[in-house]
Amino acid sequence: MNEQSTHSSRQEQRKRPLRFFITIGIISGLAAFGAVALLVNIMERKQESRNPFYRVVELTDSIEDAELWGKNFPMQYDDYKRTVDQVRTRFGGSEAVPRTPTQADPRSIIAQSRLEEDPRLKIIWAGYAFARDFREDRGHAYMLEDQTYTERQIAVKQPGTCLHCHASIYVPYMRAGDGDLIKGFETMNQLPFFEARKLVTHPIACIDCHDPKTMQLRITRPAFIEGMRSLKASQGLHNYDVNSMATRQEMRVYVCGQCHVEYYFKGPEKRLTYPWHKGLVVDSILSYYDEQQFKDWIHAETGAEVLKVQHPEFELWNQGIHARSGVACADCHMPYKREGALKISDHHVQSPLLNINRACQTCHKWSEGELKARVETIQGRTFRLRNLAMDALIDLIHDLKRARETGASDNMLTKAKQYQRNAQFYLDFVEAENSTGFHAPEEAARILGESINFVRLGQVALRNDLNAAR
Repeated sequence: MNEQSTHSSRQEQRKRPLRFFITIGIISGLAAFGAVALLVNIMERKQESRNPFYRVVELTDSIEDAELWGKNFPMQYDDYKRTVDQVRTRFGGSEAVPRTPTQADPRSIIAQSRLEEDPRLKIIWAGYAFARDFREDRGHAYMLEDQTYTERQIAVKQPGTCLHCHASIYVPYMRAGDGDLIKGFETMNQLPFFEARKLVTHPIACIDCHDPKTMQLRITRPAFIEGMRSLKASQGLHNYDVNSMATRQEMRVYVCGQCHVEYYFKGPEKRLTYPWHKGLVVDSILSYYDEQQFKDWIHAETGAEVLKVQHPEFELWNQGIHARSGVACADCHMPYKREGALKISDHHVQSPLLNINRACQTCHKWSEGELKARVETIQGRTFRLRNLAMDALIDLIHDLKRARETGASDNMLTKAKQYQRNAQFYLDFVEAENSTGFHAPEEAARILGESINFVRLGQVALRNDLNAAR
């Protein structure tokens, strides 16, 4: 090896450690920079999570406008505004139907008519306001205007009681009662609907479910407070106060159950009452109504004293597997989601079938297609049973109508008319409930089976009584 080659080799050997240390330095610097950036990001996220909202406005117990709450909670408010969406699932929801506004009804978009979809409902509700107008449900954004402009308001003079669940009512109750919620409730119940309507401004809003100081969930509907007290008393727990005694997970059910329930107007004062004095199952509720000798109306074709069920989601859900497993309404209809470092409930409030990933797959590790198919299978079977029960009830109504037209007295038809009342109540319990049986599939099937059996018993009673009179 010559002298020049030896010199070059020695220089190369001296440069290697230098390049190594330079490389190590660069890597260390990048690592340090990355670590610092990561720590800064973590600190920012921690700080963000410590401050879930910015106090732009000072919220009080008299601010009912959700837009003002939205200044402090913009993400939740953005979701809330999306309740104007009209998206139909296979067995529920509502597509937008255009209409020409009038002076009496300024709506340019409404939901499709359930009466046009299934004319049998007109026969079942003959003589009642629902035979005049009954439409698919829309989002919370429409709850006040749809109640205000329904043709049922023309068919019968409705009381201010209806606003209990169709408006942001907490502040109006407090004003009407001079700071006493129950007194305001009692006052507004007795007002004619359109007189009470002047006292409310918004559909359901933040203040109806949240304490403005702590943001904790709370119950603001007096009928639910009283209904839960009656229910718990029937179970041996007296003087139950839902706002102080319910767990947080229970409250994530109860804030929805304030309105998604069966009810009736009690007495001349039209006091909104939840019929839970004997329990939540359909049999107990009908037994209570029978004891109270309550009827919604007299059927126009048969003369039977019948009942109209109203959206008993809370009652049916309580009989299902999700209730037994501790799953709340909000877990499925307002599932948690991530916004940056924040974990918030989705205030869009929609069908879980439109949000399967968050609503269902948190617990059920199956594909969205599989989960949707399971739900629609349950709903499809329930819907078929519903149709069978409806056809059976129509037959009984026609049988009773013919008997009256041929001279049968009311005394001769007493048993059959009682069976009509029972069959109609059981059928309507599933028909008016908005999950098409999904909240409690086995119970929904049982109820519809009982409805069909009541029809059979009614037809047998009618035949026997007519034969005995000959």
